[in-house]
Amino acid sequence: MLLLQLVLFTVLVPDVDSDNDSPEPISFRTILTTSFYNRSWTENQGSIWLDELQTHGWDSKTGAFIFLRPWSKGNFSTEELVECGKSFHTFSVRFPLVFQDHVSQWELEYLFQVQMAKGCELYNREPSVGFMNIAYQESDLVSFQNMSWWPSPKGGRRAQQVCTLFSQYHVVNLRIQVNINNICPRFLLGLLDAGKADLQRQVRPEAWLSRGPSPGPGCLLLVCHVSGFYPKPVWVMWMRGEQKQQGAQQGDILPHETAGLSCQVRHSSLGGQDMVLYWKQHRPMGLVFLVVMVPLVLLAGLALWLWKHPSSPQDIPKPSSIGMDLQVSACNFYFSAQQSVVNLS
Repeated sequence: MLLLQLVLFTVLVPDVDSDNDSPEPISFRTILTTSFYNRSWTENQGSIWLDELQTHGWDSKTGAFIFLRPWSKGNFSTEELVECGKSFHTFSVRFPLVFQDHVSQWELEYLFQVQMAKGCELYNREPSVGFMNIAYQESDLVSFQNMSWWPSPKGGRRAQQVCTLFSQYHVVNLRIQVNINNICPRFLLGLLDAGKADLQRQVRPEAWLSRGPSPGPGCLLLVCHVSGFYPKPVWVMWMRGEQKQQGAQQGDILPHETAGLSCQVRHSSLGGQDMVLYWKQHRPMGLVFLVVMVPLVLLAGLALWLWKHPSSPQDIPKPSSIGMDLQVSACNFYFSAQQSVVNLS
């Protein structure tokens, strides 16, 4: 019985259930990350994302958005884009000041980071309720929805204090509500139409198998690599015949050997024809060489020793004894080599 560990390695691959054909929501979000070094020094970084694709950069000095795609302007006019840029720049200046003014009260410790993400989602081109989330040190702090601020359960007392303060900014909250529920969905729809040809392109995945470092004695690590595909959703699974090897992402212990194992890749660019890569086990040539050659070398050495040290007839062992001793040595060596082959393959 061979102890076999399978590990699935993918690039930008979510956990996709192949039996669920319902379309995933499309997310559009603007992210502002502020690093607080001390009372007088902060640094901002901004970007805009369509799902996992970055569509805009941001110049923190001028406050202008950088259009990373030919279609990044969507169907907004130049005036609308300028107004959005000014609004975001103003927010990027005032937002950090609130945290600077409450460092002691909220028990914030330099160096720390605060990240804001606001945006909206579309389900079948129908907008959902927009969102705005704020995190402290990569941990959820508060969220905004339907004109209300909500503390994160992980935020503790600090989150409660932030919600109490932010709830007092009625004019700001009204602007946020308009932005995430009206402006954002309208811009997202225009962005999807303008970038339709690019966003709907299909790029076939590249897949290959390899053997990874052994996780332990008697263990074999098989790796299925998948990369270079577009769009993002992909389904990858280790199979034995028609049976899925569940839990392969975390490592699975399977009985028997690697015969019949394959990595199956399912992607929209493949036209309904799955990509299947079969694992072919190869016996290490070095061990095969040792198994064959070492007994021959030993036998040749013994023959040379006997030739150089002739013995009297009474000292010469019986042929059957010589053959048995050599056979045992060869069998012992061969058995040891076989064990190595199994452990390494």
